[in-house]
Amino acid sequence: MLSDCGRKSENLVRTHTCTGRTCKLHAERPPPGSRTQDLYAATQQCYQVHHHAALRQKVAEQSHKLRMATTTINTPTCGAAETVKVGVVLITSPEHADCGAFAVEGCKINHKSATNKEAKSFTFDQVVTADTAESLQSELLQPLTESISSGYNVSLLMCGTPTDMVGALMDKIIPRQVLLNLFSFTTSQETTEYFISVSFLQFYPDGAAVDLVSPNKETLQLVTHPVIGSVVEGLCEVCVYSAEEACDFYETCRETIKTNTEGISSRCSSLFSVTAEWKLHPEQVESDVCRSKLQLFSLAGGASKTDLRGVIPLLKVLDQTLNPPVVSDSLLHALLKDALTGNNRTVLIYCINSQGFLDETQSALHLAQKVRGLVTKPTSVHWNPRSAEQELRESIMELQNVILLGESEVHNIYKLAQLTQSLKIVKNQSWEKRREESEKIKFKIKKSSISSQQFSVDCLDHKERSETAKFLQEKLRQEMEEHIREGKGSAEKVQERVTRIQQLKEALREEILKNETVPGKSQLSQQSEYNEAQERRRQLKEDHTRLIQEEVAKMERDLAQEQPPTESPQRELLVLSRERQVLVMHIEALRAEAQQAESDLQDQHHRHQTELRCLREESLQVFRVFRQVSEEQRKISEGRYRSVLLEAVQDAIYLSAQNQQLQAENKQLRKALGEIKDALAVRGDPVADLINQQQ
Repeated sequence: MLSDCGRKSENLVRTHTCTGRTCKLHAERPPPGSRTQDLYAATQQCYQVHHHAALRQKVAEQSHKLRMATTTINTPTCGAAETVKVGVVLITSPEHADCGAFAVEGCKINHKSATNKEAKSFTFDQVVTADTAESLQSELLQPLTESISSGYNVSLLMCGTPTDMVGALMDKIIPRQVLLNLFSFTTSQETTEYFISVSFLQFYPDGAAVDLVSPNKETLQLVTHPVIGSVVEGLCEVCVYSAEEACDFYETCRETIKTNTEGISSRCSSLFSVTAEWKLHPEQVESDVCRSKLQLFSLAGGASKTDLRGVIPLLKVLDQTLNPPVVSDSLLHALLKDALTGNNRTVLIYCINSQGFLDETQSALHLAQKVRGLVTKPTSVHWNPRSAEQELRESIMELQNVILLGESEVHNIYKLAQLTQSLKIVKNQSWEKRREESEKIKFKIKKSSISSQQFSVDCLDHKERSETAKFLQEKLRQEMEEHIREGKGSAEKVQERVTRIQQLKEALREEILKNETVPGKSQLSQQSEYNEAQERRRQLKEDHTRLIQEEVAKMERDLAQEQPPTESPQRELLVLSRERQVLVMHIEALRAEAQQAESDLQDQHHRHQTELRCLREESLQVFRVFRQVSEEQRKISEGRYRSVLLEAVQDAIYLSAQNQQLQAENKQLRKALGEIKDALAVRGDPVADLINQQQ
């Protein structure tokens, strides 16, 4: 054995499986006189060293494999970089504007502000007027929606001066046209199985985001998946099957914003998202899926930081893009940044007033020009959800094994959290699960709308009764005041007035009794139901007691008739069997009473829950009315303050112009007066001396 140590050993202990080579300690011939125990100890030490080295090498290989796995799971097809396309809609025609301050030449706008004498040139992808806004369809909207058929994510940003024309363009014309283009593609592919869902987000001026579809108002968080891109976690989606259904959903959400935030609806932004997925190979069970998303941003605010309507979110997003250290935790800013610099094809439609107040037009043109300089990286997403889920599960298991081997470094734990989050996102993309959640949301929305309508009818009835009672009280008060004021009169008039007062009192008493009938009836019905349930339980208990007493009496009669020996086992057995029957009957009676009590308790619980739900809805309705009233008051105050502020600004401008004009006239008069004085002094007229003395 020792004579073969110079060759590659066949011993499993000496030949290491990790390298397939023999250790130097085994390759060298042992010195003469070495003991067998020393040789065995050296062999074991060498094996431990090489075994731990093999483990470390395996951990490193698995970590590298995991890093590569997260980047190769269904990698989307990358496209070339593209710039954001910008279309400008001029609200007022350039012919009606100042020709020296505003000029349009094709896709170029030359604008000269009041402070600068030189005109600045701005170039965009398309410039149209309000009369020719239909051309946006062929130049910008149609190519944008055609990208959806290839699996690209597209974003459409709409903003501008809030006018009736802009509102119609942003709320009805453009969204409807885009949705019709989208569904025309899906209906043309009759053999393809597709899935389309919509969602709607509202953003308040302070940055708070609200999901108008979610009945539970879950927390919203933007997460990024390596394949499908950015996903808003906690956002509810509703499945739609036609363009009309999607348009109705969009218009309903827009009306909800105007209803809930009537005072500040013009300062709230929104995001309407449409997610379209279809199978590339419908005949296959686990087919690859092409995924595309359409995002319609409706942005509020002005391009100037001194705008009374607030600042448009695009300004802050541009600051974050041009100044990377600037970070914002707003969900709207993150979504806009992803739309303007991420894997999207983006189009901005900016409605600009060529006769804007102060430098609003100049700021809007500068902002649109900056947005046109941004670059996106559109990618086409083709992936297989089942294989992606399987690969993520395998990667998680391998990473867990790596951590269990002792290599629990921080980056491994962070990578495990990322993989777990990606797996959760992939599982939530299941069509069946999303359809089920959509049906639940639709049912809850329908149920809440029905209950709201019923509650509104009850409230209207109660309101009408209250108004009738108030009218009768006012009429009675007027009759009493008139009777006291006129004092004594003819007996017929006094008797007639007293009769009217009595009739009004009777009518008012009847109306008050009607108003108190509804809660009184509910309380009486509850008390009567409780009394009936208590009476049923008492009657059931009496029947069971009577049956048990009859059974005991029967047992005593049977024992008296049979007369077995007093101390015999037969008598004890007979007594025990009869007592057992009585106990069984008693137990059955108690069980029946318990079941009856439990049934009554369940009925009471259901009634209590129903009343509690009605009270909650009534309280919510009261709070909604209170909020609506407060919003109306705040809107009135805000409108009054805005009008006062605008009038003050206009008055200040007017007074400043008048002041300058008066100063110029005063200067001219002084100059003319000096010339007259000089002329009189040259002629030696004493009037000139008199004028000088008076001055």
